[in-house]
Amino acid sequence: MAPLVHWPEVMVSYDEYEKVIFSADAFGKFGDLDSKDNWTDEARRYYIGIVGKYGVQVQNLLKKLSSLEIDKILPLHGQILENDLNKYINLYDIWSSYKPEKRAVMLAYASIYGHTAKAAKVVADKLRKAGEEVILYDLIRSDRSECVAQAFACDRLVLASVTYNAELFPAMREFLDCLTERGFKNRTVAFIENGTWAPVSAKLMKEKLSACKNLNFIEETVKVRAALNADNDAEIENLVKALL
Repeated sequence: MAPLVHWPEVMVSYDEYEKVIFSADAFGKFGDLDSKDNWTDEARRYYIGIVGKYGVQVQNLLKKLSSLEIDKILPLHGQILENDLNKYINLYDIWSSYKPEKRAVMLAYASIYGHTAKAAKVVADKLRKAGEEVILYDLIRSDRSECVAQAFACDRLVLASVTYNAELFPAMREFLDCLTERGFKNRTVAFIENGTWAPVSAKLMKEKLSACKNLNFIEETVKVRAALNADNDAEIENLVKALL
């Protein structure tokens, strides 16, 4: 039995003769059997979106599987897995223990007039020039499941949001809800906020993430008043240095 991976009644079966695991939702991915999509990207998106909250239960399943000789894994979703099964098992171990998959910065922004987006892109450019891998997402226009999956893949997250009616812009609020619902943890997080009169989005984003465990919040924050100005140059430099 493998309860909550991802349904309460999930059962995983092992065929001793063929050395095959029938893994139910575990090791599944989006796409059909003949899909040529990158397995890791689609499996990560599937795992984080569907199984992600149940890391403890997945770890329990991996412990049971560790004692078996396995030649093939047959999930309910996606293609048959064979050859170098350690690749898939190791990724599931990383995902279910909420460890970063790679050293990279994901920068997610929610902008109205483009000024918050510009600030995010300036930070992204400076990080890239410093040799960092940066993945940049416009939360209003990007696939939400892809954004959430990449936030779990990277070891650092930068959130940039405009203040909207003294609250968070809906796209950012919904994105943070997706992270907290899936047990986001063990990451470094930094903030860029924007607001003409009373920018409070950094404070609100941090409050949203307060339910998450073991997050390192960077104190340096970029505070944009409508549009970037010379006063933001030092803030951006300090933020970038803190992320390196």
